Amino acid sequence: MSPRKANMESSIYLGSDGRWHGRVTMGLKDDGSPDRRHRSGRTETEVRRKVRELEALRDKGRAPQAGRKPTVEQWMTTYLTDIASLKLKPRSLDDYWSKTRNHIIPGIGQHRLDKLQPEHLERMYRTLLDAGHADSHVLKVHRILSRALKIAHRRRLVGENVATLVDPPTVDETEANPFTVEEAKAFLEAASKRPTFMRWVVGVGMGFRQGEALGFRWKYVDLDAELFHPQWQLQRLTWKHGCADPHACGGRLHRFAPCPPNCRTHKNYKRGCPKPCTKNCTKHASACPERKGGGLVFTRPKTKKSRNSVPIPPPFIPYLWEHRAQQEALRAEAGDAWQEHDVVFSRPDGRPIDPRDDWEEFKELLAEAGIEDRRQHDGSRHTAGTILNELGVDLPTIMEVLRHSQIAQTRRYVKGRSHLAKAAMRRMGDTLLPGQKSGTETKTETTDSRAARARRRRRVR
Repeated sequence: MSPRKANMESSIYLGSDGRWHGRVTMGLKDDGSPDRRHRSGRTETEVRRKVRELEALRDKGRAPQAGRKPTVEQWMTTYLTDIASLKLKPRSLDDYWSKTRNHIIPGIGQHRLDKLQPEHLERMYRTLLDAGHADSHVLKVHRILSRALKIAHRRRLVGENVATLVDPPTVDETEANPFTVEEAKAFLEAASKRPTFMRWVVGVGMGFRQGEALGFRWKYVDLDAELFHPQWQLQRLTWKHGCADPHACGGRLHRFAPCPPNCRTHKNYKRGCPKPCTKNCTKHASACPERKGGGLVFTRPKTKKSRNSVPIPPPFIPYLWEHRAQQEALRAEAGDAWQEHDVVFSRPDGRPIDPRDDWEEFKELLAEAGIEDRRQHDGSRHTAGTILNELGVDLPTIMEVLRHSQIAQTRRYVKGRSHLAKAAMRRMGDTLLPGQKSGTETKTETTDSRAARARRRRRVR
């Protein structure tokens, strides 16, 4: 009779099926019963190796939880619904859901978490790149998946985060293309012919983000103290179903077949024909009678630093008073049709300006001013930081104006100008070699005139 095994000691034996088996005590389950894990193999050596690996994970406190592991699709749904939603801003959460539905679930959603391998991720990334997606887009997918797997590893659902074993695509930082001073003046001159003139003055001259500028409300503007208090921003969020069966709710809008060539139904769509619906599609929430959480919404800025007060340039104050008087006249003219939202920059009926309309107007103003196409962020935030730097303002002050939390972020918003670099090197030359005049070629003979040399010879005689 074999002696009794000590507590937490593993068992290895040859089974009646001809295979070797190992049993490892890992602790207790949630219900208080012993948590015994099973490993099997064709040889005793193989089983002993598996048992030692499991014991090492147990001793380090890194052993995965007992029970069948969820698939990637199940875990991503749990992560986004119950974990990420508590921390992420609504716009960021929408982006996480979009990339998960469109890429992660179709690519690796059926794999169990504990069976996921680095090769699965690499093949998914290669498929996305071959489909024409940008490196930055694939990198964002990788970061979302890596974060979800990190939480799974922290909760001991998996023994390792396989995303850390994969090298995602390398992305070069997008180079800023801010306005020059001349371009900024031309842009504002074109904007001066429109009712939204002050919206663009504030965007270009003070470096506010689009959502912050459109989300300004008079309650947070102190014209007497010459201060803006950016407490809110305006964003367009994706609608969510409020019904019990999202798939059935959007039944009349489901379209499972791709559009034919030269589709006329979606000919005016800027992004082309929409993709066909998946088998269990839960989209079309905008048509849900009980929809919620979407449309134009006032949300808090991303960081606490973004809510710091910003001084208003004194020359802007008279124009802002005039803009307020014009808005009061519009309110009186609209009468009962006016929808009060207290926004500084509004439509003729008082509603906030749609970010899509704002973006289109920016592109129109670029064309009217004869400026090459660029991002709206370049024409506002990057422009303000760069012009402040050209005016001799130091980086810590620019950091306060743009409300950055780190000065390294401010440096990315300030672009050097070639004419400033040339002027700086001219001052360097004047400092190191004062009195020296630059020439186009080197001469070995004297620069004296012929008459001067003759006068010198006469004095010597």
